[in-house]
Amino acid sequence: MAIVKRKVIYRLYPTKVQAAMLWQVFVLHQRLYNAALEQRIWAWKQNGVSLTFADQCKELTELRADDPEYAALNAQSCQVTLKRLDLAFQALFRRVKAGQTPGFPRFKSLRRFTGWGYKTHGDGWKLNQGPRPKHGSMRISGVGEIKIRGEARDTGEPKTVEIQLKRGRWFASVTQNCEPERAHGTERIGFDWGIERFLTFDDGTGVDNPRFLKKSERKLKARQRAVSRKKRGSKNRRKAVAYLGREHERIANRRTDFLHQQSAKLVARAELLATEKLAVANMSHSARGTVETPGKNVRQKAGLNKSILDGAPSAFLGMVRTKAEEAGCVLVEAPTRKIKPSQTCPACGCVLPRDQASAQVCLQFALSQGSGIGPGVQGAPLPSKHETPSIAA
Repeated sequence: MAIVKRKVIYRLYPTKVQAAMLWQVFVLHQRLYNAALEQRIWAWKQNGVSLTFADQCKELTELRADDPEYAALNAQSCQVTLKRLDLAFQALFRRVKAGQTPGFPRFKSLRRFTGWGYKTHGDGWKLNQGPRPKHGSMRISGVGEIKIRGEARDTGEPKTVEIQLKRGRWFASVTQNCEPERAHGTERIGFDWGIERFLTFDDGTGVDNPRFLKKSERKLKARQRAVSRKKRGSKNRRKAVAYLGREHERIANRRTDFLHQQSAKLVARAELLATEKLAVANMSHSARGTVETPGKNVRQKAGLNKSILDGAPSAFLGMVRTKAEEAGCVLVEAPTRKIKPSQTCPACGCVLPRDQASAQVCLQFALSQGSGIGPGVQGAPLPSKHETPSIAA
């Protein structure tokens, strides 16, 4: 497989002194972001000038010459912060040009600021690990050597890093170039994602929906009520918000772990995977309607949307795509509007559950697209790992 980019998350374990240093760097980058945003707004209002990333990099040079605190920061990391603001404005202009109504880039409070980054390994940061890409330490400019825990699935070359603060804990998201290696199986599997069952396969077996959010709703509601009872700005309210955030984080971690496990199992079993192409944004669209034409069954649709998003179909299919590509497994996403898998009988006269029928239709479609393979023909050659069957009409 060609060299690709993959992210690895490491947990940082700084000492008290190092944590104070990290916080100081965090605050300086937050101030830089807000100052750059204020400068862009002022330049446009006063002079009708739209500042660019290059313009603000020149201003950064002058700031570093005048302010010893910013002079002590890594210059590239400051440029990364300015680039994030520039990307926010590029997204704003792109969406306005497309006729949309996006929100204007916002000033970031310390609570909403995520962190900062470094562009080049060895310039401002360095990852130090043994022969296995597991645990070790990371040197950060102005902070020192920090112990880390985490493991990369594939050995690669570190390129960039983002230092993040989440609920009082420090993390490093390292982007590395690597050549992932993953084995695939020999089965041809059609599967359908659903709410009642997370996955239904063409043979009728499947995977139950864990419903992580629904199982934790009682605890989430209790913690949300605890937040609402506390006085705004108080220490107790901050604690209650932290407890609520940790519960949401636990749910998200369980869901992500489940999605990774199921996508890995699928690829490990199959040489061909077939499913329908999902438009999740359309599936989870609100039923509220407008003031002139209000929607119907709004509460029921809201509950359905919550169940859809709890199952995370987009994230799951994204993981399947990535793992299938790494393993050289063929993945075919059948065009839903063309073949209507949930409305098409895979074998006339058979009475099958809707999701199983959908999985069979998708598998038959996939087989019919690959090098002349007919539906149900076993042992016929599949395309090579670098050839993806076309799903075009």
